[in-house]
Order: sequence, then structure tokens, then C-alpha cells
Amino acid sequence: MQETDWDDLKYFLAVSQSGSLAGAARALHVNHSTVLRRLARLEEVLGTLLFERHPTGYAMTAAGEALAHRLAGVGEQIDAAQRQLSGLDSQLSGPLRVTTTDTLLRGLLMPLLAEFRAAHPRIQLQIVVNNSFLSLNRREADVAIRPANAPPEYLAGRRVGRLQTAPYASRRYLQQLGLQPEADSALLSDWLAFDWVVPDDALSHLAQARWIRDHIPEQHRAVSADSLVAMTEAVRHGMGAGMLLCLLAGEDPELVRLAPADGGMDTDLWVLTHPDLRHSARVRVFGDFLYAGLRRGKWVVG
Repeated sequence: MQETDWDDLKYFLAVSQSGSLAGAARALHVNHSTVLRRLARLEEVLGTLLFERHPTGYAMTAAGEALAHRLAGVGEQIDAAQRQLSGLDSQLSGPLRVTTTDTLLRGLLMPLLAEFRAAHPRIQLQIVVNNSFLSLNRREADVAIRPANAPPEYLAGRRVGRLQTAPYASRRYLQQLGLQPEADSALLSDWLAFDWVVPDDALSHLAQARWIRDHIPEQHRAVSADSLVAMTEAVRHGMGAGMLLCLLAGEDPELVRLAPADGGMDTDLWVLTHPDLRHSARVRVFGDFLYAGLRRGKWVVG
């Protein structure tokens, strides 16, 4: 029995209860040949004949009757367990593991997560901050909120909108250069007038990094960081100008936007899950809530 496919046992029980292949096929919503193939495979694995074929139908052998006796009630127990688990899920309770980046958690998500918890206190949120994709295949997380223009194809989800990026500098830094944001707007677009805070090699895949490579010579790249949050803090403290996410820099009174957001650096924002979890009540309700909340916010466009 160790090597027996439990799905094959379901076919055996259907034939034993209906007394015919046709009856089992109707009960399981499959065709006649599928039942026959599964039954033959089970007999081969067990090394014994479970049914004798007669013109009027199928009759169990002694081995078949012994197996049916052993499995008595198993189908009902499985159905009851499925109903119980489905009921627990529909009650919107239990753990929900959510992964996102430090950037999104700080700039967008924490107020929404707090609002969701207040609305669904029986759901236990487990927040995992990780700037790379965790494996939702291995259930390292149930839901991923990620900026990505090309999310993994094996995940299911919805695109929420776009996150924008623009050049910023601190008021203090501009004053040190003798620039007044209100009076010297033309000078603010002279990129070579500034030192720059730039993404390091760990963020070389980002559009900001490509822009730096195309527009800013090496000698003007004063500070590098492996985090968009760290880049924002460095710019805020006057270490140079930087191409920053508007959601991190846009409401900081210490920062001045040097030019409009560059659409070429927009990044799509996704709420993703494994396809097998799409029908989980917790995952579905959380995804709908998050989508609506993010669409209401000012930093997600399109």
C-alpha cells in the first residue's frame, strides 16, 4: 500500500459503490476509459485482482472486499475534512504571510496593512521584507507586493499601476551650491552641476541605474547605496542629488524635485500570489483590499 496512489483508491471506491465502470465514471465526472485505466493500475501495484468482470457488471473478489472494508468511511472523512477546512478559510482567520520590499513597506503599505488588520483581526499577518522574489512555489509567502515590469510568469495577480521616479536634491545641498529652487529652475536641470547619490551594483537592473550610466560621469557619482530607502536618506542629508522614487521623496519638505518624473523610469506595481492560492478566502480578500487601497493613493498612477 505504500506505493499506492490515493487517487486510484478513489476510483476503486467509486466502482465498488456503483458496481459498474459506467456508474463510477458518472460519479467522478470522468470517462469510462479513465476509470478502467486507474483500476488496472491499482491492481497492478497491489499485485492482486480486485474485481471479477461479469456481463452484468463488476463483482469484488475477496481481496477487493478486504480492501473495501479497510477503506470504509475514508471518503466521508475526506469530504468532512475538506468542508471543515473550507469553513475555516471562509471565516477569514489564520496566518497570512506577505512579502514586500523595504521601499514599499515604508512608503505605501504599512498604513494599509494596519487598516486591514483592524478590519480582519482574526487574520495573523506575517510580514517578510525581502528585496528579491521569495519562492511562492515553496510557500515562503502567500502574497507578494512587488515593483516589477516583468513579474514571474508562474505567479498570478493584478497590476495595480505605476510607480514614478524623478530627480531630487535637498534644499540644504542646493543652498550650498548657491542655487535657489524658485529662482534658478533652469540651472536645476544641469545634471553635471551636482554630485549624485546612485544605485550600487546590487541595483544595477533598475531604470535609475541605467539613467545614471547614460547621463552622469563617474567623477560625479559621489555616494552609492544598495537600497532606494538609503539613497533617499543620503539625498535628504545633502550628499548629492538622486533619482528617487516619488513615493519616498515627494512629501519630504527637505527635498526639492529638480525636474518632472521621467516616464521611462516608471515601474509597474503588482499584487501576486501562487495560482493555487487564488481561491483562498484570506488571499482573495487581502488582494482585493490592497488593490483598492493602493489605487486610492496618490503615488500609484495609471
